[in-house]
Amino acid sequence: MTGARDQVWTRDQHECGTGAPAARTVAPDGDVILLVPGESAAARAAAHAQDDDLPAVIEITDVAPVSVPHRIRGRARLAGWLTPVRGDDRAVCAALMAERRPVGGLLGLTESLDLDPPHTGRPAWMLLRLEVGEISVDDLWGAARVDPGELAAAEPDPMTAHEAELLQHLASVHPGRLAGLCGLLGSREAAGLTPVPLALDRLGLRVRFTGGPGRAAFDARFDFPEPVADVCGLRRALRSLFAAAAR
Repeated sequence: MTGARDQVWTRDQHECGTGAPAARTVAPDGDVILLVPGESAAARAAAHAQDDDLPAVIEITDVAPVSVPHRIRGRARLAGWLTPVRGDDRAVCAALMAERRPVGGLLGLTESLDLDPPHTGRPAWMLLRLEVGEISVDDLWGAARVDPGELAAAEPDPMTAHEAELLQHLASVHPGRLAGLCGLLGSREAAGLTPVPLALDRLGLRVRFTGGPGRAAFDARFDFPEPVADVCGLRRALRSLFAAAAR
């Protein structure tokens, strides 16, 4: 999720509070690895639990990176059991986090992984592991339960890292081309509505058409002829889409 905002809740939230991780990634086994401040409620609760599993929930809100009515694109809820990443797993998880979310050095992750820190007290940052038991998603495609095994097997969409920048570029530089997509809507009446690019993935572009008072907004999905694998392929797909709309 490009514009995701996270919250980590312990089940006894009144006692332990909530906290947003600085970064997260999914391990090959489907566990979610979180980088959190060492003084955060989640880090304190996990450390206090010692070897006991701590029931916890991650709530992820996906917010569109462009200004549009009803900007929240989806929400996900992952429930499971939270534990600190310990021993040799710390180096493995730190390497995975650095590969996918290169923030470790900036946030002092090496300090948090120091086995013999030169100071006492809590580390600046801590790696936590959520063993996922339940997943629910409510997004632009509808609401559904997701099997944790599907999360483990899923591959990131190749457009995820570029989506925010590309949507903002389309919205600010190419409003005319977006308006031209009305020609592909068939019988749907979009005259006088403002098109805003809402979501982009390897399979297509979703546009929200918004209007003034009395005009109901609606979303339209424009599929690419084939999945795109990189930005070059995306440019070709968008050119084909806009060319089809101009005919």
